[in-house]
Amino acid sequence: MCEDDHENDHAGIGRRAVFVTGAAAALTLSTVSFASAAGGTGPRTRTVRGTLPPGSPDFVYVPVEVPRGVREIHVAYTYDRPTVPAGTQGNALDIGLFDERGTDLGGRGFRGWSGGARTEFFVRADDATPGYVPGPVRAGTWHIALGPYTVAPQGLSYEITITLTYGEQGETPRPVYPPERASGRGRAWYRGDCHLHSEYSDGCYTLAEIARLARAAGLDFINSSEHNTHSAHAHWAGLAGDDLLILLGEEVTTRNGHVVALGTDPGTFVDWRYRARDNRFGRFARQIRRAGGLVVPAHPHATCIGCNWKFGFGEADAVEVWNGAYTPDDEVALADWDGMLVASVRDGRRDWIPAMGSSDSHRSPDVIGRPQTVVLADDLTREAIQEGIRAGRSYVAESSKVSLSLTASGGRGEHAGIGERLRVDADTPVTVRLEVTGAPRCTVRLVTDQGVLFTSDPLPVSGAGTVQWRTTASYAAYVRAEVRHEAAAGPLPGALAAFTNPVFLGS
Repeated sequence: MCEDDHENDHAGIGRRAVFVTGAAAALTLSTVSFASAAGGTGPRTRTVRGTLPPGSPDFVYVPVEVPRGVREIHVAYTYDRPTVPAGTQGNALDIGLFDERGTDLGGRGFRGWSGGARTEFFVRADDATPGYVPGPVRAGTWHIALGPYTVAPQGLSYEITITLTYGEQGETPRPVYPPERASGRGRAWYRGDCHLHSEYSDGCYTLAEIARLARAAGLDFINSSEHNTHSAHAHWAGLAGDDLLILLGEEVTTRNGHVVALGTDPGTFVDWRYRARDNRFGRFARQIRRAGGLVVPAHPHATCIGCNWKFGFGEADAVEVWNGAYTPDDEVALADWDGMLVASVRDGRRDWIPAMGSSDSHRSPDVIGRPQTVVLADDLTREAIQEGIRAGRSYVAESSKVSLSLTASGGRGEHAGIGERLRVDADTPVTVRLEVTGAPRCTVRLVTDQGVLFTSDPLPVSGAGTVQWRTTASYAAYVRAEVRHEAAAGPLPGALAAFTNPVFLGS
């Protein structure tokens, strides 16, 4: 028999405290207690209500005292969505859960995050809602984490219903992860999509659908990148195969930009609860690398709230320049990345940040593998793919139909490909050659630190063609290629069909 609902009121300012977690200030509300329900056998429910004002902290925690003997925690929530004037943000409230180990930055107590994708979730030892991590429900103070993403001028009124079910706990499954190797072709070009979402965060695709669509798109590898949760890691093993390498990661979705943790150790969780002003990103970038992953800022010039990248690129191993269907945001990101290349050669630095592209697919009609990063790697393994990406031995294509080969050669047989350096004297003649297939009526542009220095006639309707251009290292410190569709109108270039990382020229 269920106990009657007990209601707590979080409205007002008398029953809350502001504290600092080592990152942005957060708000802790009054505790929801189930003490009187200890030792029961049926579900027990509490409902709490409150209102968050404009200017609320990034994270608001609702402590929940969980007695012994609880088998399952279930949380459901709603919030109001009042009409707001044009140009004003309405209400959006994210949600997640931390267990009795606490909410300290670093996520030791992290048990799941669904952002704004779900209105309810559960956690128990043997199972959990996608986005959440199964495991023992231990006695102590748990915390429901609220993330007021945006708050309307009227405030954000919410209602949370917490249900504890008592009984014997099930057995927590031992996680099984996909292998770090697939059957490759030795040193070859491998195609991958490193930014994807499923039902384990805010996507609609199942993991099985992603794997099927990845294979259909001609991909050799993908990277699991759910928003602020690693909960999908343990569910990919049965979907990998000799023909598909599945890397594990996370899209770390902060309020000042998103970063893809690419190919981390299985079960790695990376916290997201900080802003650029908190000076914490370096700590978590180092955590990603310690876990064997790459740090890849995603869609750095996206216009959605919190999406624009504000942490700088000093920690980046690569940058996602092309995200999903090609848009003006991507054009800005491409130009910004080219500016970083120019700065690296101007300052005489040998280090540079390679570019990538990924689909960021969430649901149909998003196209998995549009675009895709094509990597020259020694084999189809986690380590080899990451090394190819880190070295910039890659190009980005809108589909598996498009293939590129960019080389530069000197007069004495010197030769370099994408991501490499052709070591020649400043005035040595250099021949740049680009071979293209799968790009009908597209135009080739060769871009250097001096700008666009070569533009071809449109390729034939077969989509195949070869262009050559001669230069010197004194005239072009690097050369990269862009393959673009015909422009719809005006002086702007057409959308990309593909682009390469640069070939560097000079000693």
